[in-house]
Amino acid sequence: MYSSVRKALRKHEFSWRYIFNLSTTVRHRVFDSEALTEPESRIVRSLKSDGIAVTSAEELLPNQDPFEELVSETQRVLHEKADEIEDLRSQANDESSIGSKSFNYELLGSEPVFDPKSAMARIALNSALLRVADHYFRMCVKLRYYNVWETFASTGASRESQLWHVDREDNRILKVFLYLDDVDEGTGPFTYAIGTQMGGRNRSVRPDSFLESGVSRTTDEQMKAVLPESEWLKCTGKRGTLILADTAGYHKGGEARTKDRLMFTCMYTSPASESKRLLKYPSAVDVSDLGPRQARALHLSQR
Repeated sequence: MYSSVRKALRKHEFSWRYIFNLSTTVRHRVFDSEALTEPESRIVRSLKSDGIAVTSAEELLPNQDPFEELVSETQRVLHEKADEIEDLRSQANDESSIGSKSFNYELLGSEPVFDPKSAMARIALNSALLRVADHYFRMCVKLRYYNVWETFASTGASRESQLWHVDREDNRILKVFLYLDDVDEGTGPFTYAIGTQMGGRNRSVRPDSFLESGVSRTTDEQMKAVLPESEWLKCTGKRGTLILADTAGYHKGGEARTKDRLMFTCMYTSPASESKRLLKYPSAVDVSDLGPRQARALHLSQR
């Protein structure tokens, strides 16, 4: 009984914010609410309205050094793991491994070890991204995850995250997707059902679905029956395209058919999210070079 009541309270916007996330909501409102730049304000407005915003690393992260370092860092890891990656690529069409996303390779593994000096960590903790996330949530968010994904081109039927779904780690879940190569329709672009996030105009949309290994999935045909394609945003884009999306709304991606997709991603939730631990921290992680807001985004006391 208690657990069901707690779960219901977590799903309610007011109690989620003012019971489970009260201290971080107050901190943001009273102490840590930094002014936004014009591009940041536009992104927050788009997130609130549509659940998604598309910009570029050049616009939001004007100092390109971290982006170019990220590309170099990624290429180094790809080179070091070339044999392993080729072996995994041969399994991309294995439809018997539902649940393992055999078409998608995480360069740092499924539980990356946090390294504050890496380009990945520095981008995930970039002040502009944290300001956007904080203002969208209206609280001081927690960084949950970062990685680079290589999505292999495959020919099998759409499955797993290639089908429409919602993420369930929190009421709001802000994910960042940064394309490290050009992404066209054949490269598995991230695709979003506009306005299906909390408070969005299409939030009430409930397409038919089916269970795939215990996870609810929706086909394009099922989505079309309740939401026209004109309300879908297919995020093709050049290298450096930066997408921010609330993945508690309906989305899909990774249906690469003609070439592999290479993409950096990171995720922010409320501090009270019951998301499983996705980042591992060394026992004596050195955050002395991080600013106060960056350090708080890690919420190390909760690890």
